[in-house]
Amino acid sequence: MVHGTHNAIEDTRNNDVHIYINGELYPREEAKISVFDSGYLVGDGVWEALRLHKGVLVFVEDHLDRLYRGAKAIGMDLGMSPKEIKQAIWKTLDANDMQDHVHVRVMFTRGIKKTPSQDPRLTISGPNLVIIAEHKKADPKSRNTGVTLFTSTIRRGSPDYLDPRLNCHSKLHEVQALVQALEAGADEALMLDINGFVSTCNATNFFMVKKNEVWTSTGAYCMNGITRGKVIEVAKKTGIPCFEKNFSLYDVYDADEAFVTGSFGGLTPVTEVDGRMITKKVPGTVTQQLQKLYANAIRDEIQKVKV
Repeated sequence: MVHGTHNAIEDTRNNDVHIYINGELYPREEAKISVFDSGYLVGDGVWEALRLHKGVLVFVEDHLDRLYRGAKAIGMDLGMSPKEIKQAIWKTLDANDMQDHVHVRVMFTRGIKKTPSQDPRLTISGPNLVIIAEHKKADPKSRNTGVTLFTSTIRRGSPDYLDPRLNCHSKLHEVQALVQALEAGADEALMLDINGFVSTCNATNFFMVKKNEVWTSTGAYCMNGITRGKVIEVAKKTGIPCFEKNFSLYDVYDADEAFVTGSFGGLTPVTEVDGRMITKKVPGTVTQQLQKLYANAIRDEIQKVKV
């Protein structure tokens, strides 16, 4: 049985969802893209994952801002305005009659290649846009029991060859890290940066609590997560000491609480790291407080959009 931060309650409606591909909608079983697509051939593309809560795409402007910054960084013109992308997302959601507890993945690749190659000059089409929206409600088991982590030997990359903040299609090193963690009997992987400091997890951002202070990495070697940023923001607004700093496994093993953040699972408690018990109380006191504050931030966002 799969257990982790992306556990979802089974929903048979997903068997019949329609997938958006370059302006058209296709039944799930018929949704296909060329084997000459840049994303398939060389992982050349950027993507975002958003949540639909009560008819509102939560923090959509933050996600689109990150999407455009990523595309600009890799020299890729998305060929669409933010308004047009939002229209495409809503076209997909409306076609599937979706309103709540929906996970939306927006994926851009550079386009179709003339022949298998890394060279962007051999791209013979405009960008490909695929949008997959699914009914996905987080399984409460992860939040109620927590997850375990294993520190992988796979490090987060240096910014001079693949900046870890880039949300690109090339995720093989995170997959390798997760494979190590699974083979070690853990749920997900904890990853260090090139200097040996704690950075992030394979698919989520890592936080720890020590003496009522919240610590997370500097952000230089991890995905600049939207949920990560919101947690830091709500902590500081409410007076919870929150620090972006370098720290090591020495600090983690002695932590009072730990949790990870992501758009799908929100804040998920961590119970063990490398076989060492962090806490038996799930969630911990500070983690629970931050869970409530983050839920309030989502509520405020929904109210703001609906006004």
